[in-house]
Amino acid sequence: MSKALDQIASGWALLAGILTFLIIAVTTINVAAFGLDRLARLMGAHVSGLAGYEDFVQLALSAIALMFFPYCQSQKGHVAVDLFVDRLSPRVQRGLETITLLLTVAAALFLAYWMTLGMISAYEDHALSPILGWYNWPFYIPGILSLILWAGVAAEQLVGGVQRRGR
Repeated sequence: MSKALDQIASGWALLAGILTFLIIAVTTINVAAFGLDRLARLMGAHVSGLAGYEDFVQLALSAIALMFFPYCQSQKGHVAVDLFVDRLSPRVQRGLETITLLLTVAAALFLAYWMTLGMISAYEDHALSPILGWYNWPFYIPGILSLILWAGVAAEQLVGGVQRRGR
């Protein structure tokens, strides 16, 4: 696989990890606020949680849900039934890998297409998160980019496999 595409997939997964860490931090703060509120109520006070916590977590998760897929594909970390496939001939294994990569490219591009239509619909509907009032459509962009990157990584692996077999 090309080094540049591998670096992009790695950086994209790193960004997803940072966003995941932010979700964990916000969740921790919100849980701590809940615990402090319980103690504060004993003294007649009140500690509120983070306003819009649910909105942030929902939108951030929707953005990062697919961001790990390209890296996973680049590392061939997808699910494989090695116990079964390892017993097949190398030719059949290559054929299965080719079919799997073709299906991965097709599925990722299919999902990117429909997700793009969903983003356009959310944009046209002026869909907002219920508490923070953030527009929903920008949070589709990381998912769409992830699907396109995932398809690119799988296509690169497909082309690389065909080139290796041609030698």
